[in-house]
Amino acid sequence: MGGAVVDEGPTGVKAPDGGWGWAVLLGCFVITGFSYAFPKAVSVFFKELMQEFGIGYSDTAWISSILLAMLYGTGPLCSVCVNRFGCRPVMLVGGLFASLGMVAASFCQSIIQVYLTTGVITGLGLALNFQPSLIMLNRYFSKRRPMANGLAAAGSPVFLCALSPLGQLLQDHYGWRGGFLILGGLLLNCCVCAALMRPLVAVVQPGSGLPRSSRRLLDLSVFRDRGFVLYAVAASVMVLGLFVPPVFVVSYAKDLRVPDTKAAFLLTVLGFIDIFARPAAGFVAGLGKVRPYSVYLFSFSMFFNGLADLAGSTAGDYGGLVVFCIFFGISYGMVGALQFEVLMAIVGTHKFSSAIGLVLLMEAVAVLIGPPSGGKLLDVTHVYKYVFILAGAEVLTSSLILLLGNFFCIRKKPKEPQPEVAAADEEKLHKPPADSGVDLREVEHFLKAEPEKNGEVVHTPETSV
Repeated sequence: MGGAVVDEGPTGVKAPDGGWGWAVLLGCFVITGFSYAFPKAVSVFFKELMQEFGIGYSDTAWISSILLAMLYGTGPLCSVCVNRFGCRPVMLVGGLFASLGMVAASFCQSIIQVYLTTGVITGLGLALNFQPSLIMLNRYFSKRRPMANGLAAAGSPVFLCALSPLGQLLQDHYGWRGGFLILGGLLLNCCVCAALMRPLVAVVQPGSGLPRSSRRLLDLSVFRDRGFVLYAVAASVMVLGLFVPPVFVVSYAKDLRVPDTKAAFLLTVLGFIDIFARPAAGFVAGLGKVRPYSVYLFSFSMFFNGLADLAGSTAGDYGGLVVFCIFFGISYGMVGALQFEVLMAIVGTHKFSSAIGLVLLMEAVAVLIGPPSGGKLLDVTHVYKYVFILAGAEVLTSSLILLLGNFFCIRKKPKEPQPEVAAADEEKLHKPPADSGVDLREVEHFLKAEPEKNGEVVHTPETSV
């Protein structure tokens, strides 16, 4: 199903783990911030949109839903584009789309037009930036990759804290049309981030050809990997409940007769904790003794998040909700920092571009079902406690799926030959006959001269299932 890729990780190039990789990390930080924070930050314009078009809150909420659906649901399309054209060109086009959508939305005369411009066009543009930026980060970092993923993931809470007040300021001074126009110009910074994504180039030795491997436009063979299937199922179940508490916690506080300003401050507490939790989780996951067990650390973070939801359901006053937001922020940051690091460890470098697209597509369905199902339960029961219990049960279930599935698949996996045995077999395979007259030192030199693969993680049973 496909042709050769233009900008793939070239064989024989070692991930630099620094150098220009820090510029790539900065670009990924900005892209992650825009991708995850923008659908939430645009909600500050909803009140003016309701007055402009004479619609209700549920109608305006579809803008954020469509943005998130495009970000997740176009994963396979992004994978095909990256495998065909490369990361940098796809991101440049995505930056233009993201900006064009917001600029066009500032001239819209109906809410349907806003859906198409802000939701579909801008959402597609953000998707075409988000996925390639993670792929480039994976190519530039290997040993330091968990820390790099944690720092890049911190872009989400940082930009959320910045874009929401900025959006309110723009609305107060220029109205929603002027605010959309300025935000469209701001999204052109995605093109600047795309320019930072310089492809790694293999060093060609004299007399040798450029190392190159073929790759399908969308590699469905990842479904043969039990580790990937377990991850995809667990992540989809997790997303059903992961985003529910942040959506309802402010309304929960208002239901407890907390003033509006104090209720809104709960999200600030959650975001502030999240900013520090993500880099910290990435640093811990990168420790030598912890990294081989990153799948279990990810499972623990989901379990921790589910317990926080269940504990939050018992909150009876504002202080209890503040404590909930602190612990939810820690667990939420851990999940955000580890989710793509674990996926990279499971499938490896060369299949990551296809794997992330397929996972995001599966999560897209859960993203659309999760918050509305919580709202439906609230409409029936009028009790916020049940919404938090449902979310916690879903996240806890996902952690158990990943933990138990990973544990039992490890037990069933056939034993792999030890590295020393494999090296001895390879040496015997290349060893010349005794009467050939070949110098054994030359053979040893030839074997040691093989180039190291680019950023490939050595798959241990703990990380690859």
